[in-house]
Amino acid sequence: MFELHNLVIALLLLLGAILYTSVGHAGASAYIAIMTLFDLPTAVIKPTALTLNIAVSSFASWRYIKRGFFNRKLLLFLSIGAVPAAFIGGHIHLADTVYKPILGVLLLFSGLRFIIQSQQVDKVAREVFAPLAVVIGTCIGLLSGITGTGGGIFLSPLIIWLGWTSVKSASGTVAAFIFLNSLAGLLGNYASTSSLPAALPLFLVAVLLGAIIGTQFGTTRFSHSGIKRALGCVLIVAGIKFLLVLA
Repeated sequence: MFELHNLVIALLLLLGAILYTSVGHAGASAYIAIMTLFDLPTAVIKPTALTLNIAVSSFASWRYIKRGFFNRKLLLFLSIGAVPAAFIGGHIHLADTVYKPILGVLLLFSGLRFIIQSQQVDKVAREVFAPLAVVIGTCIGLLSGITGTGGGIFLSPLIIWLGWTSVKSASGTVAAFIFLNSLAGLLGNYASTSSLPAALPLFLVAVLLGAIIGTQFGTTRFSHSGIKRALGCVLIVAGIKFLLVLA
């Protein structure tokens, strides 16, 4: 029988998955923060977050792509740089004090910007500039591998701001990107999978249930402004959690 604290963690993971998958994310930053607040060992957190990310993003990407919210060309160029970089990043371990304060502040500002601009419509579509997309993918992929996240919280606002995709299409594109990044990051540090917790099946059930609920909102319920407000909240919450983890 699972211990009470694991049930509480699973409930929080469920809520995190609902919020994140409603905008095409998988929720790794939330999973990391939740597990950290419950004092799970550092060696357990990163592989567990990536494993949960792989499960959630595979389902979310399938559901968004099925509804046509996807940009194949953009994903291709982003992945060319991201996948090998995420694999390399999986081998790299940096102190939290180096990167989390910077990421937290950037996420907070990005989230506020999205909420302020939530009433704006999509930008005029622009052709994807392949070299820049590869560079962006490489940078986010490396960061994802190092931090144990999928990179969606950084990628979504950037590709929408560049006009490479609509708000809706960003959801499926980012979900598929997160899946590839998370898989590459975990393979890059495959030895860490030996530290996966006994409660992992419970956690997987929780986040997949959250993904079912969240993608239902994301594909059928949310308007442009609703998605932008939700994305803004996601970014702000993720930023606060990155900062609080250091407290």
